[in-house]
Amino acid sequence: MTLANALATCDMLLIDGLHAFDFTFDDAGLTIECMDGRQLRRWVFSAEQVGAASVAGDTWTLASADGEHRLVCMSAFRAPDEDDDEEPLDEPVER
Repeated sequence: MTLANALATCDMLLIDGLHAFDFTFDDAGLTIECMDGRQLRRWVFSAEQVGAASVAGDTWTLASADGEHRLVCMSAFRAPDEDDDEEPLDEPVER
Protein backbone atom coordinates (compact mmCIF):
# COMPACT_ATOMS: atom_id res chain seq x y z
CA MET A 1 0.00 0.00 0.00
CA THR A 2 1.23 3.48 -0.85
CA LEU A 3 0.23 6.76 0.76
CA ALA A 4 -1.41 7.76 -2.53
CA ASN A 5 -3.67 4.68 -2.31
CA ALA A 6 -4.50 5.39 1.33
CA LEU A 7 -5.36 9.02 0.55
CA ALA A 8 -7.69 7.95 -2.26
CA THR A 9 -9.84 5.93 0.13
CA CYS A 10 -9.89 8.09 3.26
CA ASP A 11 -11.99 11.12 4.13
CA MET A 12 -10.23 12.38 7.27
CA LEU A 13 -6.58 12.79 8.27
CA LEU A 14 -4.74 13.05 11.53
CA ILE A 15 -1.61 15.16 10.98
CA ASP A 16 0.75 15.88 13.84
CA GLY A 17 -2.09 15.10 16.26
CA LEU A 18 -4.67 17.39 14.59
CA HIS A 19 -7.83 16.17 12.82
CA ALA A 20 -8.15 17.48 9.28
CA PHE A 21 -11.22 17.07 7.08
CA ASP A 22 -10.12 19.68 4.54
CA PHE A 23 -7.47 18.14 2.30
CA THR A 24 -6.82 17.80 -1.41
CA PHE A 25 -4.74 15.14 -3.10
CA ASP A 26 -4.12 15.32 -6.85
CA ASP A 27 -1.26 15.12 -9.36
CA ALA A 28 0.33 18.24 -7.85
CA GLY A 29 0.54 16.70 -4.37
CA LEU A 30 -1.21 16.93 -1.01
CA THR A 31 -2.57 20.07 0.63
CA ILE A 32 -4.03 19.89 4.15
CA GLU A 33 -5.75 22.65 6.14
CA CYS A 34 -7.24 22.59 9.62
CA MET A 35 -7.95 24.94 12.50
CA ASP A 36 -5.73 24.70 15.56
CA GLY A 37 -7.66 26.80 18.03
CA ARG A 38 -8.01 30.12 16.21
CA GLN A 39 -5.03 29.53 13.94
CA LEU A 40 -5.36 28.09 10.43
CA ARG A 41 -2.66 25.47 9.88
CA ARG A 42 -1.65 24.50 6.35
CA TRP A 43 0.67 21.79 5.05
CA VAL A 44 1.70 21.33 1.42
CA PHE A 45 3.52 18.24 0.17
CA SER A 46 4.66 17.66 -3.40
CA ALA A 47 3.79 14.48 -5.29
CA GLU A 48 7.42 13.37 -4.82
CA GLN A 49 7.20 13.86 -1.03
CA VAL A 50 3.96 11.83 -0.93
CA GLY A 51 5.63 9.10 -3.00
CA ALA A 52 8.61 8.99 -0.64
CA ALA A 53 6.47 8.67 2.52
CA SER A 54 7.26 5.73 4.77
CA VAL A 55 4.79 3.79 6.89
CA ALA A 56 5.00 2.12 10.29
CA GLY A 57 1.72 0.52 11.35
CA ASP A 58 -0.96 2.99 10.34
CA THR A 59 1.23 6.11 10.62
CA TRP A 60 2.86 7.64 7.56
CA THR A 61 5.94 9.84 7.88
CA LEU A 62 6.26 12.69 5.38
CA ALA A 63 9.34 14.89 5.12
CA SER A 64 9.11 18.53 4.08
CA ALA A 65 11.34 21.60 4.24
CA ASP A 66 10.10 22.31 7.78
CA GLY A 67 10.69 18.78 9.12
CA GLU A 68 8.92 15.45 9.44
CA HIS A 69 5.18 15.12 9.88
CA ARG A 70 3.10 12.17 11.07
CA LEU A 71 -0.03 11.38 9.07
CA VAL A 72 -2.80 8.84 9.74
CA CYS A 73 -5.50 8.23 7.11
CA MET A 74 -8.92 7.70 8.68
CA SER A 75 -12.52 7.14 7.65
CA ALA A 76 -15.09 9.42 9.21
CA PHE A 77 -18.33 8.01 10.56
CA ARG A 78 -21.30 9.20 8.54
CA ALA A 79 -25.00 9.15 9.26
CA PRO A 80 -27.01 7.25 6.68
CA ASP A 81 -28.72 9.35 4.05
CA GLU A 82 -32.42 9.55 4.72
CA ASP A 83 -34.92 10.42 2.06
CA ASP A 84 -37.08 13.37 3.09
CA ASP A 85 -39.84 12.32 0.70
CA GLU A 86 -40.59 9.08 2.54
CA GLU A 87 -44.21 8.79 3.57
CA PRO A 88 -44.83 8.91 7.33
CA LEU A 89 -46.04 5.82 9.11
CA ASP A 90 -49.80 5.66 9.62
CA GLU A 91 -49.41 4.02 12.99
CA PRO A 92 -50.60 6.08 15.95
CA VAL A 93 -48.08 6.95 18.63
CA GLU A 94 -48.98 5.55 22.04
CA ARG A 95 -48.54 7.82 25.03
